[in-house]
Amino acid sequence: MADEETLISSSQTKNRSFARCASHSHDELQGFRTWLKWLCVDQSNHWTACLSWFVFFALAIVVPAVSHFVLTCGADCDSFHSRPYDAVAQLSLSGIAALSFICLSTFVRRYGLRRFLFFDKLRDESETVRNGYTQQFNRSLQILFVFVLPCFAAESAYKIWWYTSGGTRIPFLGNAVVSNTVACVLELCSWFYRSMVFFLVCVLFRLLCYLQILRMQDFALVFQVNSDVETVLREHLRIRRHLRIISHRYRAFILCALFFITASQFSSLLMTTRPNADVSIYHSGELAVCSVSLVAGLLILLRSAARITHKAQAVTCLASKWHVCATIDSFDTTETETPVTRVVEERMFSATCSEGSFDLDDVGDEEDELDNSKFVPLYTHSTISFQKRQALVTYFENNRAGITVYGFMLDRSSLHTIFGLELSLVLWLLGKTIGIS
Repeated sequence: MADEETLISSSQTKNRSFARCASHSHDELQGFRTWLKWLCVDQSNHWTACLSWFVFFALAIVVPAVSHFVLTCGADCDSFHSRPYDAVAQLSLSGIAALSFICLSTFVRRYGLRRFLFFDKLRDESETVRNGYTQQFNRSLQILFVFVLPCFAAESAYKIWWYTSGGTRIPFLGNAVVSNTVACVLELCSWFYRSMVFFLVCVLFRLLCYLQILRMQDFALVFQVNSDVETVLREHLRIRRHLRIISHRYRAFILCALFFITASQFSSLLMTTRPNADVSIYHSGELAVCSVSLVAGLLILLRSAARITHKAQAVTCLASKWHVCATIDSFDTTETETPVTRVVEERMFSATCSEGSFDLDDVGDEEDELDNSKFVPLYTHSTISFQKRQALVTYFENNRAGITVYGFMLDRSSLHTIFGLELSLVLWLLGKTIGIS
């Protein structure tokens, strides 16, 4: 009895914590907010907001401008240290960082961190969804550094080589070595900050899409229990509403990022394919690293959107399979059959199921509760009429959910088109710069 009371009290405490919309410094977002403070993008109060905007102007605008117009080698610069594509690289990275920072600031100021990350909605979810989303939330920073650190390592190697080999000789601190060290550190901090802000917004979008995938997988379980049509419809409408909220919040960022990154790739190609363009890894290595970073962030956005759209549209297939299995079962129960025939059919059905289980071993991790080739249990659908099931399937067929950008669905076909275009531009650019084709 005491154990049951303890479990009930802990469950109620967890529900109250998820139900709270306002954030404070000691909630479950404390660790994530600490990382935001270290990255200088936290805007939880006026002081941190002012500091965040100051760091943004310093590292995203001032340092790149000084690097391009001041910290350059003069007329005696050799052919290895000239930077003819520095303007394109700096503008591309600063532009996408400005877009990301403005969107992130708008999200946090308008919705708050808890509401933006849907922590206030978790009180209505199952324990599986809560645990899965919390684990993925804790892994978000690891995923963020997985994308940022390789590109930052390549950029660091290029900058260290450029400064140590005599790329600039402006002793603004009285000593050339100290001046080059300070300038190199500032440029690397600027590059790290701009790429980190961009990838942070992309990873947060991926996190929100992962939450909806967990909810869709949990929603698929309603077809395996004795649920009525109204319950299924209400849950699907709630999921569609959350997908519409995510689409409305991120549609401007996705569209602007798509156009901006595509324009950046085209401008890079136009500059590197000129007749007298001097293209080598020394001149355009930084441009190649910048292009790879931008396209990687864009693919995070598009893949996450296409994945949740695919999962949302898989509900139609699951509902159709559920309707077919229930219809077959209803016809089998109404027909007059001898007991011998029924037993034989049950044995054949069980044998078929056991053989199918071996086929599922080759599928891997591609199947889940939402998208699989398993039979839906038939004994649970006897209370739902054919007309209600048919109406629900028709609703799913005519109301496909997913991530949209101003009415355009981001599904796998759109992902393939955009991916082909961006990949062609990047491979062309890499082929002209470092010889990859």
